[in-house]
Amino acid sequence: MLDPAQRLRQAFLLHQQGRLEEADALYRDVLARDPGNAEALHLFGVLRAQRQEFPAAVDLISRSVALNPNNATAHYNLGNVLRDLSRLDEAVASYDRALALEPSKVEAWANRAGTLLDLNEPEKALTSCNCGLAIDPAHAAALINRANALRNLHRHDEALAAYDRVLMYYPDSADALNGRGSILQDQGRQQEAFVAYDKAFSLDTTIPYLEGWRLHAKMHICDWSNFDRDIARVLANVDEGRLAVTPYVLLAVDSSPARQLAAARVFAKDKFPPKAPLWRGERYHHEKIRVAYVSGEFREQATSYLTADLFETHDKGRFEIHGIATGHNDKSPMRKRIEAAFDVFLDAATLSDSALSGLIREREIDILVNLNGYFGVERTNVFACRPAPIQVNYLGYPGTMGSPYMDYIVADETIIPAGEENHYSERVIRLPGCYQPNDRRRSIGARSFTRAECGLPEGGFVFCCFNNNFKITPDMFDIWCRLLSGNKGSVLWLLEVNDAVRRNLINEAGRRGIRPDRIVFALLLPLDQHLSRVRLADLFLDTVPHNAHTTASDALWCGVPVLTCLGSTFAGRVAASLLNAVGLAELITISREHYETLAHKIATDATRHAALKARLAENRTKAPLFDTTRYARSLEAAYRTMWERQQRSEAPVNFAVERSLGS
Repeated sequence: MLDPAQRLRQAFLLHQQGRLEEADALYRDVLARDPGNAEALHLFGVLRAQRQEFPAAVDLISRSVALNPNNATAHYNLGNVLRDLSRLDEAVASYDRALALEPSKVEAWANRAGTLLDLNEPEKALTSCNCGLAIDPAHAAALINRANALRNLHRHDEALAAYDRVLMYYPDSADALNGRGSILQDQGRQQEAFVAYDKAFSLDTTIPYLEGWRLHAKMHICDWSNFDRDIARVLANVDEGRLAVTPYVLLAVDSSPARQLAAARVFAKDKFPPKAPLWRGERYHHEKIRVAYVSGEFREQATSYLTADLFETHDKGRFEIHGIATGHNDKSPMRKRIEAAFDVFLDAATLSDSALSGLIREREIDILVNLNGYFGVERTNVFACRPAPIQVNYLGYPGTMGSPYMDYIVADETIIPAGEENHYSERVIRLPGCYQPNDRRRSIGARSFTRAECGLPEGGFVFCCFNNNFKITPDMFDIWCRLLSGNKGSVLWLLEVNDAVRRNLINEAGRRGIRPDRIVFALLLPLDQHLSRVRLADLFLDTVPHNAHTTASDALWCGVPVLTCLGSTFAGRVAASLLNAVGLAELITISREHYETLAHKIATDATRHAALKARLAENRTKAPLFDTTRYARSLEAAYRTMWERQQRSEAPVNFAVERSLGS
């Protein structure tokens, strides 16, 4: 008969060999004979964690460290399990206890850094990595987390160098290649990003969301090789519940509202699970309803272009409007305008998620509005802490967040038709007209561009699409090339965001029988100058499944009709909503065939085209789309309805704001 110490050694040996069932039985036997065996509790907890039985693992290892508080490895393993449970602050505390006992434990420094990154505390994470690397300069996890911290601090050049340092030690590090791809993508270096993602994917197909980011970079450069295969694989992985693609990337893939909800739920559960709520049912009693907009894009960016006038127009007599900036301050005129529009403005870019959540709770915000969703410099973890009684998904991300802590999504009857509410985890608010605000003060540059200056022919019809390049898909490009073939002298005017786009689209056009001079590329310009040149176009050709959003508003504001095809998802119905609100519903088509036919008719019928432009010019100042005051009153009515329900302790419900509201 083996003594308890021998049985524990045997269990540990089996454990190391991966014979978990046999090790489990022996650990249980040891603990049945000696319930206070601290090392058995510790090792059995590690085994339970390997089986993803995390609550049981926490219980076992916690009992172990209570019996033997001087075991640094047990504290370290407890930190790992707490991190798996998203109990991040507790995890950091466990790592700290491990390091107090064993300061040279590099893996504890590295995992502590990873947890601090999860808490959005990159400066502290960077310090932790540097401590670990001072002990072991080649420690893989510490090197990766250091690069990730620099990326999160937007120190892009240093982050690239840090990923290159990882690759110097570990040339086949898929994690480093993946991180390198993300930096290059942030810098707009899409071709290089795709190369990095592609190599990472060839090494490890299991890295969460890598497959989607690889596809997204590929779509940014309009590289359509194996496009159908790539899309089919992504959608199959979504259907199987795998961590293949972020909800944002999926918007540009021809999917469905049900599939987008499924992907959002998987993503929310994985990346942003609910935390212990900071708001616990209190009813605030303020003179004004406190509404706080949280955004990482309070700068020269599309969300601000749409919302600046709204913030200025809010009824400050009834609402106290807060702006919470979580992204960098670009010190632009738009940033200054945004700051001045709010009653209270907070630059929270350097605050951790927990600090910002606590501050929102202390300020007793009634309605917390998420202007990012899963796009841009998001701070979803703040909303996961539930610091406010009402939390709203609005504008920045055109889809459901799939999370239990977002109460409402702002839409309209076109964006989310009646009967589609079950595809959204939030309750649906329908505003009259269009859900999207607009800036009636947006400036069109004083400079009048000529066609020659923009590389456009003096005669001939100018089709344009100024959508981001990743929204262009092969089937839409097929249609556009057929329109060029059928309309002599016409050209297609597109944005050139990167060199690869020009090269790839010229090649794709050639395969469809279109000469290079029929595709004209526009380089990026400041917004007012861009809007000035947009006026040279004759017809804006929208994309589907991901429509033009701000770019469609820009075209309409500049007097250019927009032709769209009605999609099945939120992101694919925005342009239709805009056209309904500006009185040009006849430019909403219901199929790609209908879209192509109508585009051809408009291009070949000068009278019809002139009538469309004349009606748009008239409606620009009369239709609801650009009436910010009317829009603000409607949105405020929605906020008041949400607030009144919460004051009565009533759950969120779907509702519509009446059309009679107006200025």
